[in-house]
Amino acid sequence: MQQRSSIQIHIGTWERLKGDATPIRHEVFVVEQHVPVELEIDDMDEVSIHAVAYDAAGFPVATGRLLTDGHIGRMAVLKSARGHGIGSQILSTLIAEARGMGYHKVALHAQLHAIPFYEKHGFVAEGEPFDDAGIQHKVMMLDLTGTSLKNKTSNS
Repeated sequence: MQQRSSIQIHIGTWERLKGDATPIRHEVFVVEQHVPVELEIDDMDEVSIHAVAYDAAGFPVATGRLLTDGHIGRMAVLKSARGHGIGSQILSTLIAEARGMGYHKVALHAQLHAIPFYEKHGFVAEGEPFDDAGIQHKVMMLDLTGTSLKNKTSNS
């Protein structure tokens, strides 16, 4: 468990955290963004590492997951908790987990409006936008070895 300010972040399996992660994801993806409910929960939840952030009152306010292939996904922060750095804390926690597991890079599919958020954390956008559940996304990568991905791709 990580704690920063009044936010506590718990890391664990889907079995352990699904009761707190599911309502957050439902509110953000299904209710706010109109993602079909049948696309929101998938088979990858069972094999992913999950992070859930809890506010000072112990209420779950944000979540994200790290898949076995190094992809970060299902990043969601409740509307009432946005703008306080909680998404950054979840993302940093998942990146630290990936580093600890020996990953050399992590990837994610960023909604276009969220690209600047991920860029602040060192992610680099790649390729053309694509549609996922009716929302435009772009692949983003973060090199965990300390070598810039921009340099790797420009020298190829």
